Formats: sequence, C-alpha cells, structure tokens
Amino acid sequence: MSNRYENPLCKRYASAEMQNIFSADTKFSTWRRLWVALAESQSELGLSISTEQIEEMKAHISDINYEAAGRYEAETKHDVMAHILAYGEQCPEAKPILHLGATSAFVGDNADIIIQKSALAHIKKLLINTISVLSDFANKHKDIPCLAYTHFQAAQPTTVGKRATLWIQDLLMDLEQLEFTANNLKLLGCKGTTGTGASFLSLFDGDHEKVKTLEQKIAAKMGFNNVYSVSGQTYSRKVDYFILSVLSGVAQSAHKFSNDIRLLSHLKEVDEPFEDTQVGSSAMAYKRNPMRSERIASLARYIMVSALNPALTAGAQWFERTLDDSANRRISIPEAFLATDSILSLFINIVEGLTVYPQVIKKHLDEELPYMATENILMYCVKKGGDRQTLHERIRLHSTEAAREIKREGKDNDLLDKITSDPAFGITADELSAFLETENFIGRAKEQTEEFLSEVNDILSANKTLLGVDVKITV
Repeated sequence: MSNRYENPLCKRYASAEMQNIFSADTKFSTWRRLWVALAESQSELGLSISTEQIEEMKAHISDINYEAAGRYEAETKHDVMAHILAYGEQCPEAKPILHLGATSAFVGDNADIIIQKSALAHIKKLLINTISVLSDFANKHKDIPCLAYTHFQAAQPTTVGKRATLWIQDLLMDLEQLEFTANNLKLLGCKGTTGTGASFLSLFDGDHEKVKTLEQKIAAKMGFNNVYSVSGQTYSRKVDYFILSVLSGVAQSAHKFSNDIRLLSHLKEVDEPFEDTQVGSSAMAYKRNPMRSERIASLARYIMVSALNPALTAGAQWFERTLDDSANRRISIPEAFLATDSILSLFINIVEGLTVYPQVIKKHLDEELPYMATENILMYCVKKGGDRQTLHERIRLHSTEAAREIKREGKDNDLLDKITSDPAFGITADELSAFLETENFIGRAKEQTEEFLSEVNDILSANKTLLGVDVKITV
C-alpha cells in the first residue's frame, strides 16, 4: 500500500481503456504528434524545415523522457516549455524549429480536444453496449405483467420489458447528444498568443492563404475536418461545458436506472448480481445490498456536479486568455470521463446479471388488481341493470374498508369477496374472475416494447462494429 493518496477512480472504478486515454503517455505523445504535424505542414508550405528534422521528431513521439521534462519543469515552472526542452534533448537536429510560431495552447488545447474526442468514442461504445443488453432484457421480459408505480404508489400495470424501454429511451437521448457534440468538435488550430495568427503571418511573410492552409493541414493530419474560425489563445471553454453536459446526461440516465433497481430490490422483484463470496454487511450476514446500483448513484451525482465546473470556467474567462481554468480542467474533465466509464460498466454488468422474480412480481400485482378491476366491474354491473351512482358508492365503501383492514390488521385484500357478498352488485365469483386477467390492464405495453425495440435494433445495426465489451468490476 502507498502512503500517498490514490485516486479511487483509477484504483477501484474506471477501466484501463479510459485511464489510458487520459494517461501521461497519451497526453504527451499527442503533444509530440502535434509538433510533428506543425513542422510537416510548415515544411510543405515552404519553410526551411528538413525531412531529417521531421523524421527525428517522429522517431521520438512515444519514448518520452519524463525525467528530463521533470527537471526542466522544476526550473521553468512551465509544463509546455519543459516538454519542448525535453523533446529537444532527444531531437537535437529538430530542436531549432520545435514549436515554431506556436504558443502553449497549440499543444495543450489541441491535445485536449483530441483526447476528449477519443474519450467520447469510448463512452459511445459503452453506451451502445448498454443499450444492447437492455434491449435483450426488454425483449425477454416484454410480456411479463408487473405493477407500475406513480409516486411509488400502485398504479395501472405495465410489463417488465416495457419498463426497461424507458431506461433505453433515456440512453438514446444521451447517444444523440454525444454524437452531435463529437461530430461538431473542431481543433483550435494554430492561432498564436491572442488568436490573431500574427506569429504565423510573420513566418510566411504576410501570406494569409498560407496561414489559413497551415491550420487546415494540421487539422487533417490530426484527423479533424476543421478548426474553430476564431479564438483567443484557447478554444472557447464552452466546448468543455458541452462535452461534460453529455456526460452529465448519461449520469442522469444511469442514476434513474439505479434508483429503479434499488427500489425493485427492496420489493424483492429483482436482484442485481451477487457473487458467492460477496458480503452484504459486516454486521448483518443475511444482507444482500444492491451495492452496484448504489455505486452508480454515487458516481452519477459526482458527474452531474462536475458538469458545473466547465460552466463556471467558461463564464470566468477574461478577454483572450486567463489561466484560472487550467488547474480545474486538469481534474474535472478526466475525472468526469473516468466516472462515466465506471457507471456504464456497472450498468452493463447489472443488466447482464439481473435476476427477475416473476412469482413475487405476480404476488404484488395480484394484491392490487382488485382495486384496478373495480371500474370494469362497475360498468359490467350497470349493464346488468344496476344503478351507477349506488354501485360507485358501494365500491368506495368496500375499498376503504379493505384498505383499512390490510393496513391496520395485516389482512389479505378481500375487496372482491366483499363485492360478491353485496347483493347490490348481483355478481358471482366466477363472473369476477374474468376481470382479473392481467392482459386486460397492460394496454399496449407488449406491442409498444416490440415496436420500440425494432427502432432500437436499427440503431444497434448501424453501430454493430461497436458491439461487444468485456467489462470488469473490480470492487
């Protein structure tokens, strides 16, 4: 064990894939790829930069000399300058043209966009797979009637599968926002210290077209179609807000799902995965807590709160640049992604191992069906010649009495017995049984599920290359 603080997101929760995306190796090798793209593009546009210099830079993209960078940062108190000097040690021929005309934001901001786009792609893969396992679950349970709730009070029935479509629909909204945000990301480009491109205009002897072409070339080499048309020294911090808003949306959807699973676990209608050696409580050996769902809820709140960071940062920027964004962004952006990675991995794990208990579900439904059947009973008895107003009042009285006996005396629901015993209704137990068929109460739940899943399958088919993940839940 270390005697230093270790981030639980890395130690306990987030995947190796997402940790790698935000690793030092990824960050600083991306900086070096940007420096190579800058030098290559400048060379292609006529600056005196040799092929040998560029090849030397390419040869050292991945073998980052961290010790040298640390030594230089201790001296300069500037991380970008430290890495320029460290890269220069490894590339003595290219050292004179490294970072030519650029400012720190050229590598810092462009790398941030590249890394966040990569992280969004990973989140999209997890989202697609979450939707896929939920779709399988919904299809499997589309015709199992269950009690639905409004205000967590018994309401008209639905089906287990139909309820799952509500979770899927939220995630589809998140997917739509993610794709829109990712598809509209642009690089900062190379606009210099205040965004005017003055240093590059000087390098190219006042040739505006070459300055514009330089940005397009760099963007293309880094896999982007375009750069932001205008900026200060940095890209607008609203971009970070839009990205973390996507993650917040995913967290909201996952939190709602986790709440439902926790409530259903209390009702004993479902159980999330529980391993043979897992302990639910250090004191109560019988406990089987929905700890995975609780972890989703906990991390989801962290993500939703994290989305406030870029909102405040975007509003707090001064003119063309201020540095009060830096420390905040180093923490809030990676950790929001790491936490989102974790909750979607948990989401998939829970759904894949979720146990449904149809008999308990039926028991809860049967307890409430008598109340739900009363409207149909009323209509039937009126058709047989009964007085609607009189029968309505009799149902109200019997329902109230049955509810009182259930709550005060712990009795079973005998509302239907009370109705058959009341001569005002003139109805037999055999006649009543027809009103208790659950199919009479679930409306189009099954059909809605099938129709909705057909639409979902189209989306999954369009993203079939992303299907298939092996999530690992560490703790």
